[in-house]
Amino acid sequence: MRRSDSAHPVRPHFGLTPKKYQSCETDHSGRISKIGDGSVRTALYEAANVILTRPVKGSDLKGWALAVARRAGPKKARVALARKLAVVLHCMLRG
Repeated sequence: MRRSDSAHPVRPHFGLTPKKYQSCETDHSGRISKIGDGSVRTALYEAANVILTRPVKGSDLKGWALAVARRAGPKKARVALARKLAVVLHCMLRG
């Protein structure tokens, strides 16, 4: 992946965005696309799982992910948190 100032291309690069199914008037999102590096995707998912299952005090990311889990379920919250972690890491590496 080439360097970019924007964090937007990071999520699809690791396959952490939902597939889109569009035909005429129907438009719905499917499962994650799983393109890109699978080992990085696995590491991000595992990091998200650790954040959600271990006691962490004062974590804004954990609070955000728990709110997503209440709305959409724990599996979707883990993927959403992994996506957010990818963006945070990109911003840290960008400097």
